[in-house]
Amino acid sequence: MPISPHQKRIAEIVIGFGLFLFALLLEAESAARLLLFLAAYAVAGGDVILRAARNISRRQIFDENFLMSVATIGAFCIGQYSEAVAVMLFYKIGMLFQDRAVDKSRKSIAELMNIRPDYANLKRGDVIDRVDPDEVNIGDVIVIKPGEKVPLDCVVMEGSSSLDTSPLTGESMPKAVREGDELLSGSVNLNGLLVARVKKNASESTASKILDLVENAAAKKSKSENFITKFARCYTPAVVGGAAFIAVVPPLALGGAAFGDWIYRALVFLVISCPCALVISIPLSFFGGLGAAARKGILVKGSNYLEALADAEVAVFDKTGTLTKGTFKVQEVVSKDIYNNEEILKFAACAESFSNHPISLSIRRAYGKEIDAALISKVKEIPGQGVTATVEGRFVAAGNGKMMQMLDIPISAEDLVDAATVVHVAVDGEYKGYIVIGDVIKEDAVKAISELKAQNVKKIVMLTGDAKSVAESVAMSLGIDEAYGGLLPADKVQKLEDLMASKSPKGKLIFVGDGINDAPVLARADVGIAMGGLGSDAAIEAADVVIMTDEPSKVPAAIKIAKRTLAIAKQNIAIALGVKGAVLALGALGIASMWAAVFADVGVTLIAVFNAIRVLGSTIIKPLNER
Repeated sequence: MPISPHQKRIAEIVIGFGLFLFALLLEAESAARLLLFLAAYAVAGGDVILRAARNISRRQIFDENFLMSVATIGAFCIGQYSEAVAVMLFYKIGMLFQDRAVDKSRKSIAELMNIRPDYANLKRGDVIDRVDPDEVNIGDVIVIKPGEKVPLDCVVMEGSSSLDTSPLTGESMPKAVREGDELLSGSVNLNGLLVARVKKNASESTASKILDLVENAAAKKSKSENFITKFARCYTPAVVGGAAFIAVVPPLALGGAAFGDWIYRALVFLVISCPCALVISIPLSFFGGLGAAARKGILVKGSNYLEALADAEVAVFDKTGTLTKGTFKVQEVVSKDIYNNEEILKFAACAESFSNHPISLSIRRAYGKEIDAALISKVKEIPGQGVTATVEGRFVAAGNGKMMQMLDIPISAEDLVDAATVVHVAVDGEYKGYIVIGDVIKEDAVKAISELKAQNVKKIVMLTGDAKSVAESVAMSLGIDEAYGGLLPADKVQKLEDLMASKSPKGKLIFVGDGINDAPVLARADVGIAMGGLGSDAAIEAADVVIMTDEPSKVPAAIKIAKRTLAIAKQNIAIALGVKGAVLALGALGIASMWAAVFADVGVTLIAVFNAIRVLGSTIIKPLNER
């Protein structure tokens, strides 16, 4: 069984330390002691030397491997064997902790991929197999059960159902589908069993695309990371030149100065100046932040977006599927005749009792009583309008304004309610009242808005295609500062432009949405956040951050992680530059020894690495499997 890189590195550290301790116990100046030191050095630092040589052959000379190699080989040359081996051993330990932290973050991101269900029920004759959508070909037949997500673009062959298309279109009204209708991947089958033929393959719509985005996230560096990369590129040649100056100039310029003493100072200077703490800990801080966010079900596509989240000043939300569930619930019953609200609800529930439409189900849930099917007859469902039925010998119509118009039932202007969904009820040709059915607000939506305000987000806005009155009602119940309704996708972009102009130069605007109609706004915002559990592939592609659990409260959680990550990255920069600057000065003056150099290099690296790991192990993070 092959050993892992972690096991190999641990074995090298253990063997290297063993040889190092044996060498320290032997008599000074003995050949056996020198051989043990050389063996320990080869075990602990052989790979560093090889990397330095390989980089030199590629003309990538000035990096931490080059500095460590020159300093430790020089220490051997002047007889400082124990210091040379110690530097390599502690450097190896630092690399071990770095790798463990990176793997921990990577594991958290890999676990995130399991949150989003992604399978297809492939029909082969009379057998149905659950397979990965990538295994399904164009022309294959799949079965989509109630409650399942449509895995691929397809055409219905058998069955009828209602689809929740709000992840794709932002429209909260379910869409009725039957044989011959097209289904888009990402919509959710609400009630009926569907058999469909696949039109497109899954290469662009499965979780593998999200995983690719994670793999490529490293290319999107934050400003802090870019600064460190540029800094190290200029800094390393400068310190090599400084070390050469210390080794050569003072012995020539100062009478009686020994070359050996100044060469030792130069080697100490080289070890101290190694930029490992900066080069390792800053990217690790951001990678830890990415992993911490992943453990919360938040996929951030690059550390630059994590840094931008920390400066969030304006938060803009879509409504349907983002702050609301896109499911229906009776909000209000209004009677216009002698009937009371309970009677209107009863007539509507009886008429709707044979329908599986989500609106029908919401009315029956609101009525909440047993319905005697024997009292109901002549039920007729009119697609896109509503239902008619004979209830207790009376003709009942329950539907939208089009149905009332078709039946020549007059509705006054005041009854044309400006709401998301209204079911008008008529009995024996006379208008009796209406039932207002609205979208259900997500349980954590109020918490999300209050926590955003606690995170010093100055303005919270909602943009929606729903009616203005609905937008204002939802905004008032959630505590949102501003709400704009009746917006088409182009209107949302224009409104976002206005909001972008209103923020400060440093502040960032984040937009949270879930549908195809939100993709342009997600792309335009400083940070676009998509709801990924049921969100469309277009929205996920356009977004910079994906909330895989569809919970709006994860937005302030992401900002909290971002701020903590940025704070720790700044701490690491301050620690590394402060300690190294002080010890560099002492080393140049001959006060600091090689052991002080070891602390300034490896010690500060370890401190920075442990500090960076705090992002991933923070108490604000709670693993998904513990929720």
